[in-house]
Order: sequence, then C-alpha cells, then structure tokens
Amino acid sequence: MAGRVGIKDVARHAGVSVGTVSNVINRPDSVTEETRLRVQAVIDRLGYVRSESARQLRAGRSRIISLLVLDMGNPFFVDVARGAERAAREAGIGVMVCNSGQSPAEEAEYLSLFAEHRVRGVLLTPTDATGRNIDAFRRHRIPFVLVDRVAEGTTECSVSVDDVAGGALAVRHLVDTGHRSIAYVSGPTQLKQVRDRREGAHLALVQAGLGPEVLRELPTERLDVAAGRDAGARLLGLAERPTAVFCANDLLALGVLQALYAAGVKVPQDMAIVGYDDIEFAAASAVPLTSVRQPAVTMGALATELLLEETESENTGGHVHRRVVLRPELVVRGSSLVAR
Repeated sequence: MAGRVGIKDVARHAGVSVGTVSNVINRPDSVTEETRLRVQAVIDRLGYVRSESARQLRAGRSRIISLLVLDMGNPFFVDVARGAERAAREAGIGVMVCNSGQSPAEEAEYLSLFAEHRVRGVLLTPTDATGRNIDAFRRHRIPFVLVDRVAEGTTECSVSVDDVAGGALAVRHLVDTGHRSIAYVSGPTQLKQVRDRREGAHLALVQAGLGPEVLRELPTERLDVAAGRDAGARLLGLAERPTAVFCANDLLALGVLQALYAAGVKVPQDMAIVGYDDIEFAAASAVPLTSVRQPAVTMGALATELLLEETESENTGGHVHRRVVLRPELVVRGSSLVAR
C-alpha cells in the first residue's frame, strides 16, 4: 500500500471494526483466536505499526523518560545513561538521552521540548546555576530527579556522590605522598561539583595542618580534554610549577597528561596527576591515571528507579522524595605513585 498504513486500513482488509483491531493489539485475550489470527495476518501483510505517540496522547501518559546531561562526550555520563537505560528497560520504559553542552540556554530548550512531548519524567544534571530553568520546568508538573547533584533548596529527589569527600580523598592522597604544592584544575567554577571538590581539597589540607596556599586553582571554561591541554600549558608556564595536579574530572586530567608528555615532563616523577570519575580511559592511558571513582552506572539506575517510583504513585501520593548520596572511592595508579 502507498503511504502510511493506519488502523482503519487493517480493519477494512480484515473485515472487522477498528475497535476489534485495537483489542487484538492491546487486549488479545478479549477476542476469539480466529479473529485474532485473521487480524494479525493482515497486520503482518500490510506492515502496520501502531502510533505510540497517538496512544500516549490518548492515555495521557508517556512510556519515555528523558535524560539531560552536561556532556555525552564524557564517558562518565555514558555510564550514567547505561545505568538509567538498564533500570528503565526492566520497567518497559524507553530513555531519550540529550546533551545540554553545559549551556543553560540549551538546557532550557530541551526542558521545554520535554514538556511539549509530555515525557513521563526527566533525569536532569542541571547546568544553570541560577535554578531558573528548573523553576520554569516545575510548572509543568512533570516529575524529575536530579542526577550528580544534591537537590538543595528543592523538594525533588536527587542521586549524587559526596564530592566534598571525593576532593578530600584526592588531595589527602597527594599530601600523604609528600606533595606540598598542588594545582587544582577545576573546570567551570559555577558548577557545584567543581566547588564541592575544591572544598574537599581544602578540607584535606586543614586536616593535614597545611594552609590554603598549598592549593592553587586553575579554572577552565569546560570539562574536556582540550581544556585540560590548555590548563597543562598554563601549568608549564608557571614560574614555580606545582609538584602535583588534582583535576575536577578525568578528561581534564588526560588533557593535562598530554600537555606534560608533549613537553617532556615526566609523570609522576616531575608532576603527579589525580583525576575524578575513573572513566574507562583512566586505566588505559599512557600513564594509568589515579582517579576518584564515582559509581556512575549505579547513579543512573537509582535515579531512574526513584523517577519511576514517583510517576507510578502520582495518583496515590505514596512517593516520598529522597536524597541519595553515594560514597566515592580513590583508585591509585601510576600517575601519582612517586612521593616527593
């Protein structure tokens, strides 16, 4: 047949009503086997595929949730998405993965798109530090869960990692191996993770009886390898180079490692490096990277479970918002093993 095959076409070719075709698709036990087989044969012959979007509009309920993260080029968020998809698939739900590119404007556009399409719920790693995007989205009454963020000042659910503890783990390790001049390549300072990891770094210095001058912050505009290479070049240009670098994520750390390697600076002999996230590439880099591991897959799965629990209890009011905070873990490898 030319054009899109509709349910009316199936009904006409099978010699039954549209309602009967609908029953065959949605409630096969409600029709006789003879009718079901006849209608199914026509469906197969015509290649009919039901319109899921139309079904969702009639039901007023989508079978799609959305995941909006900062950067799908970062393997950490790929792992978050993997965990979300795993949990959603078990519930018969699909996941639409989107990338804000660390742009508040793009984040706002995606949230508006999710509202237009009436998605079942949203998993969100926000980039807008003002909270205006979340406030605007909340008016649509679509459930959402914050991922890799603590829901501060809101009542929504969140699943995050204790980044203060993670920053402390990284810098405590460097202090314990003898370093007294440390750079923090931080990424965009408006991101809460960046600030929390810096707070943890300073906490480790206080606990070691050291002053804040031990830590020098080098902000970057993005959290990617290119920004790390730029930070590495800045480190090389310092009159007094630090002996160690703590990076706010592994992509930054890998970029710093590239810059140091190109300049002939030995890691960890001349400069130690610690990253954050423990992405797959961390262990596979030229010098295996010491990193603070986040349970990214678990984070995505737990956030999805909370979101689906909330959407299932919308009419009963049985859902209780929760803030889940996971613990990070330091994984020590060759990039930080030589003490000074």
